[in-house]
Amino acid sequence: MKSWQLIVVGLLCGLLATGLIILISSPRRGQPVVLPPAPTQAPIAVDVSGAVKSPGVYFLEIGSRVEDAIEAAGGFLPEAFTESINLAAPLSDGSKVLVPIYAGNPSPDRVEQESQNIVGDTTSFPININTSNKQTLMLLPGIGEIKAQAIIDYRTQNGPFTDLEQIQEVSGIGPATFENLKDLITIY
Repeated sequence: MKSWQLIVVGLLCGLLATGLIILISSPRRGQPVVLPPAPTQAPIAVDVSGAVKSPGVYFLEIGSRVEDAIEAAGGFLPEAFTESINLAAPLSDGSKVLVPIYAGNPSPDRVEQESQNIVGDTTSFPININTSNKQTLMLLPGIGEIKAQAIIDYRTQNGPFTDLEQIQEVSGIGPATFENLKDLITIY
């Protein structure tokens, strides 16, 4: 090669090396990537009603239990039938916690009887009067063994209930008893 060609090749290599050094050492251009904050989980809405101090809809953290919902509603009223409530049950958005009320002043015998009926039972309210057995029906306030059997006999003879108010056609269940039951029963 001729000397002028060597000079040109040397200059080109020098320019190329200088360009690479400038490219590597220059600060990065453009906008930095900013990640949005992690989404926060929205609270769940739970409807608490029945024998609580302040019934209503409460917004609780995900993972809350029935006990948390009742505490948010101010706690139980004295006439609450607490033995039928599973305080450890988990809640989900749109849950309803219904605390049943005794039909009258609960006697110690009644509390003991109700407690024995629900041992090992995971029944939750409202109770389906078209499919529930006698022991489950007896969890309802004002419904003892005789009235529970009368409900079962009625639906056996007349078919399933088609309206909640139809339970008043059962012997021994009148408007006052129905008023205490209407929020605790269903016919789905």
